[in-house]
Amino acid sequence: MSTHAISARLERIRAGDDPQVLARMPSGYAILGKFQPEAVRGACMLIPDPVVASPNDLDPDARRQFFADLVLLGDAILEVTKAERINYLVLCNQVPELHGHCIPRFAHEDPAKRLQGPFEAYDFGAAPVADALGKDARLHQALVAALVRRL
Repeated sequence: MSTHAISARLERIRAGDDPQVLARMPSGYAILGKFQPEAVRGACMLIPDPVVASPNDLDPDARRQFFADLVLLGDAILEVTKAERINYLVLCNQVPELHGHCIPRFAHEDPAKRLQGPFEAYDFGAAPVADALGKDARLHQALVAALVRRL
């Protein structure tokens, strides 16, 4: 078992042990984000398969595919959540393995928070944990359906 968060998550996904998976995409897996702050509910991630340290470690075709899939995931989130826009983040700082975040942003957010990045505006670590089999089942199912239509 890997000690790196993204690699460990990919191992669980490959083993069929991750209920937050939304879809297998050409570059990896779309998943419901672990934490779901109420103000930006619908946050998702794209985990590449295989995992690499950064986008710079992908060959040009894989790089294009990863970012195309990330935006496709954003399209599905926009459809389902009716968000105003998506914040796309690929940081690889705290977790030094490539993964992309798609965070919906809404017109009803506090105006000061809307000017900030989502991780600055909201305490993701204190947010409710996603539960695709429980309280987030409808959101999960709607995102799966929106992705299936696009794939």
